[in-house]
Amino acid sequence: MTKRPDGALEHDVMAVLWDSDEPLQPGEVQRRLPDQLAYTSVATVLGRLQTKGLVERIPVGRAFAYRAVLNEADLAAKRINEVLASSSDRSAVLARFVGTLSKREANRIVDLLQRDR
Repeated sequence: MTKRPDGALEHDVMAVLWDSDEPLQPGEVQRRLPDQLAYTSVATVLGRLQTKGLVERIPVGRAFAYRAVLNEADLAAKRINEVLASSSDRSAVLARFVGTLSKREANRIVDLLQRDR
């Protein structure tokens, strides 16, 4: 059995929640995941996501259902901001990040910055 990259299972669980129009119980998330995971593993991940403030837990009878608090773009922006905040040299991190962008992506950032001003 191969080890998943860090954060991959959380991302897969979030993707299931993003694709749903309604809150899901852990068993429903488990059934929608591509890999066969134990119910307890899915429930643990949902609990961790709730602790991180990424999902909301909603009482449903005697159980709980979960819904994503942030959409995928908002979560990615939050993570980028966390990385920048953890750096002692934000400018260097931004410069290296911009250096990895395609010309099209860089032009999109320029367009967004000009539009917001």
